[in-house]
Amino acid sequence: MLKVSDAVNLAFHASALLASAEAPRSAGEMARYLDVSENHMAKVLQRLVRAGLMVSRRGPAGGFELNRPAAELSLLQIYEAIEGPFVEQGCLLNKPVCEGSCCIFGDLLQSVHGQIHKHLESTHLADMCPSFKKWSQ
Repeated sequence: MLKVSDAVNLAFHASALLASAEAPRSAGEMARYLDVSENHMAKVLQRLVRAGLMVSRRGPAGGFELNRPAAELSLLQIYEAIEGPFVEQGCLLNKPVCEGSCCIFGDLLQSVHGQIHKHLESTHLADMCPSFKKWSQ
């Protein structure tokens, strides 16, 4: 039931990589490390730059880096930079057939959505899995 777009997935992983990096990293380096398209990675990174979450620099020592400390950058900020505001989804159908008072899922969808929002809002890059620390060496 939980679906995250490829762009958001790349944004989360690239941000975590940069949080562990000791220097700016290129889109190509990150794409190769994550085994994804360099073009897609570059587009996602540029969206994060436009949102003010990252900065990019040209030149031999250039690349992408976070624009603020990892402890200040939440997963919700990254998600919203790619997808726009986190909107609660009610019915799984394109056109709701009930009025919500007798949903076959009860309040499960609303509860799960709230939990996901809370997790994204309260989890910061500094809290992420330390497995990315190996990449910076």
